[in-house]
This record gives sequence, C-alpha cells and structure tokens, in this order.
Amino acid sequence: MESTATKSSQQTIAQFEQNVIPNYPRYPICLVRGEGTYVWDAEGNRYLDLFPGWGCNILGHCPPPVVQAIQEQASRLIHIPNTWYTEPQGEFAELLCTRGFGQAFFCNSGAEAVEAAIKLARLHTPEGRHNIVTFENGFHGRTFAAVTATAQPKYHEGLGPLMAGFRYAPFNDLSAVEDLVSDDTCAILVEPIQGEGGVNIPDEEFLAGLRRIADENNCLLIFDEVQTCMGRTGTWFGYQQWGVRPDILTMAKGIAAGVACGAIIADREVAASLRPGMHASTFGGNPLAMAAGVAAVKMIEEQNLLENCREMSARFQSRLEALKDELPIIDQLRIRGMMVGIDLSIPAGPAVGKCMERGVLVNATHDTVVRLLPPLNVTAEQVDEGCDVLATVLREMADEA
Repeated sequence: MESTATKSSQQTIAQFEQNVIPNYPRYPICLVRGEGTYVWDAEGNRYLDLFPGWGCNILGHCPPPVVQAIQEQASRLIHIPNTWYTEPQGEFAELLCTRGFGQAFFCNSGAEAVEAAIKLARLHTPEGRHNIVTFENGFHGRTFAAVTATAQPKYHEGLGPLMAGFRYAPFNDLSAVEDLVSDDTCAILVEPIQGEGGVNIPDEEFLAGLRRIADENNCLLIFDEVQTCMGRTGTWFGYQQWGVRPDILTMAKGIAAGVACGAIIADREVAASLRPGMHASTFGGNPLAMAAGVAAVKMIEEQNLLENCREMSARFQSRLEALKDELPIIDQLRIRGMMVGIDLSIPAGPAVGKCMERGVLVNATHDTVVRLLPPLNVTAEQVDEGCDVLATVLREMADEA
C-alpha cells in the first residue's frame, strides 16, 4: 500500500529526538494509518495489530461508525464545560449504566477514573476510614494515588514518599485480605483480571469472597475494569463473568474505541457522596468522546461483537493449547475473551521484536508473558495469521533457549 506519510520513519524519529521527552521506549517505526486490525508505517509496510492502542482500540483502528460519529460531532460541538448539559453525555451514561448499574462520572483516562473512585470511597465512608486494600501485581495508573495503589515496587522507584493509606495483599488470597481489613478500611480495590500483571485470572470464588469481606466490614468494593470493560471479556463488564457486582467500577481504554475517555459507575447511594465541588474533570464527558462511546456501544451490539469475542477467544485457546502441548517453554495460558496471556519459562521480551519483523504486533509484560488484546471484531483468518507467526517465533525462541 502506498504510504500516506509526508516524512519517512527516520525523519519523524529525528524530530522526536529533538523535541519530545524520551520517557517512552519506542520501536523505530512511524505508524501513519490504520484500518481494522491492520496498521501501516511510513514506508507502507503492513502489520497485524494484536495489541491495538494498548487495548484502547477495542474495535480496531478507525471503525467507520465511530469515525462518522466523531466527524459529525466535531462539526457541531467539540468541547463545552460540564456546567452545561449535552445530549451525547446523557446518552452514553445511559448506555453504560443500563448495561451495568448505577450512575456515571466521566473523565479522560484510567488513572483519572481510579482517582475518582478512591476519592468517592473516602468521601462515602465515615471519617477516619481511609485505608484501601489493593493487590500485588495489580496496575491502576501513573498518578500519585493510582501508582501508590499499584502494588509493584518497580513503579514506585524514586517517587517516595508515596501516599498514605494503601495496604497490599497477594492476588487470590482471601485470608490475607481478611487480615488487612480493619475498622479504618474504606475499600477493597481490585482488577477482576489483572492485565499488566500478566493476564491473571481470579480463582472462581475470589471475587465473591471479596464481596463478602467488604459487606461484613462495611467497606466498599471497587473493581478496576479499565481493561475488562466494554466487552473485552465477552460480557459488557468483567464482573459479569463471575456475577459479583462492585459498589464502584472504573473504566477507560476501549470505552470510546480509541478516543481518550475514562469513567466510573457507582451505586446511586454511593454516587451521591460525590457532591458538587468535591471532584471534577475539565475535559471529562466532552462531546467528541461521548459521541465516540455511543457509536462504539451501538457497533458492538449491531455487529454482535460480544459473541464474536467469545468465538475468537475459543479459537485462540484451541490454537495456543496445541502450541503449548508442543513447546515446553510455554508454562501457562491465561485467556478470557480478548485478553490473552502466554506465560513462558523464559523472558518474553524477544517475542515482540521477532513478531514485529514478521508483521505482527504483540506485547510482553511482567517479564515472561506475551500479551495480546485483540479487537472484538478480529476475524478467524486474523486469529490464524497471528497464531501462525506466534508459533514460528516461539519455536525459534525454544530452539535458542
């Protein structure tokens, strides 16, 4: 395909090196266009993107209904403050809450959503109850409260002193949670499936156990569904996989199909504690993001993408189970919907570069896990294309091990 770029990748990289703070490790490629599950670089090379937008592009790149909604909204109203009502925000809130529960507050990112949830938990519970229990290998964001809630020391280096009021428990360990919860606990905060931590899926009774502990101790249960919202697991929200409803739920990433957006939904009684003046977000709920979110929900339903997610998840499971039987370097597969973790006995990092050389984009996390977050509308042919490349790469890595 002919490139749409006005500069080569190297020219763009040189411009970045001069003008952009280098706090991200970047691959030496400038992406210029995307369509569905594929992206193209400045030189016209095509890649199958099985980790689009770090999970934000839940409908792939530039889904036509979302593009059209953004274009139409941009021609009418791009931004106004939340001192006014707008139709798109009300409609998107209704779509989310009727598929979930409660009432919504909108912001711009997952970290902001977690910050809002933390504030709401402290505002709702009696004064003096401020501690929050979170979980090892979790990830909640980069702002100060969110990064403190993230119980991974590597994200804390050089940032101390961190915020007070967080206690850490091992994931899937209910007895440890019971030991940490006390009269000064206001909430338990957990990802239903730990994403960055390696696609860690809870034991069958774990989330129900957290609900019980929260109820017995009169504290709130918060689910961080930044990755698991918007159909990622095959249901609208991850909590619906286990039938355990939280008091507050955070979401972001795929919520607006690639447009920056975050939100919380909370039970009405709890939501009432987020009183005027206690929290706000200047760009939160802006018309562009809301129009994109409305279009995304409608596209998922009209194209039956929750069902496609479940079918393609089973296809990944089948293909990768066969590969696991073949390759001893694959210790474990952890798959739920369009969250795929391939846990290796060797470092997973080299798989990213090797797949990229073969035209497939994946991620490595938590040292040994190859992670995929394909879009809900990935096709069977694309699943097979990606699995074929992964098989070639992992066989090569097994030979080199």
